[in-house]
Amino acid sequence: MEEVAIGWWGLGASLLLVVAAVGVSLGRRLELERELLVASGRALGQLVLAGWALTLLLDGGTSLWWAWLWVAVMIPVAAVTAQRREPRLPGLVWTTAAGYLLGLGASLAVVFGFGVFPLEARVLVPISGMVVGNSLRVVVVAATRLVDSINERSGEIEALLALGFDRRRAVRNISAQALRLALLPQIESTRSVGIVFLPGALTGLILAGVDPLDAALIQAAILFLILGSAAITGTVVVLAGASRFMTADHRLVPPGAAGS
Repeated sequence: MEEVAIGWWGLGASLLLVVAAVGVSLGRRLELERELLVASGRALGQLVLAGWALTLLLDGGTSLWWAWLWVAVMIPVAAVTAQRREPRLPGLVWTTAAGYLLGLGASLAVVFGFGVFPLEARVLVPISGMVVGNSLRVVVVAATRLVDSINERSGEIEALLALGFDRRRAVRNISAQALRLALLPQIESTRSVGIVFLPGALTGLILAGVDPLDAALIQAAILFLILGSAAITGTVVVLAGASRFMTADHRLVPPGAAGS
């Protein structure tokens, strides 16, 4: 089987589609040209850097501890990114980090504890990256929806508190709805995989020459890890985030007045 390698020329050819996207933005006056170019440039730079680092990491003489260090760095970086995307939720950086410790920790414990995958750098870093990256989307959506809902339904929350409900019960439905909306896209992606689209891991494995059935099983396992980890991380963020707007004496402090 011929090895799949596109080289710099192939990469340059693929950039024609970015040019097409910029053309659409200009033609329809979307004003997304800068965002498209910056996103593409950052993606290229970050992926090349990651590829170079992985080349060093996967060298046979490199200690596995370097891979664990990479995974450890992922968590605070993702947590800071979440806080930057939703600055209205105080302490999101800490709750996201805590959620990742539980969600990612559970995923890695399952795959390596039960011997699903071998504990090697070539497995540890990519799987952790996929779990963290997909969970980040859930965290941001859940946090944004939680803050918006508390603002929109502050009267309802205060009415429940006035009726004697404790602070957890007063925001229970809002928290559940925020988490539900955040998880739905990931659930839909899991539901439609293999029919509507082929995920990146499956495509990459097939391009690398792995048997398609084996690649499908690996992809299924990764999807289940992502789904479970996202649910755990999102739950921690929503429950801890909702409490940030409630005082110990069961009063609501709206997001606009809570500070950061």
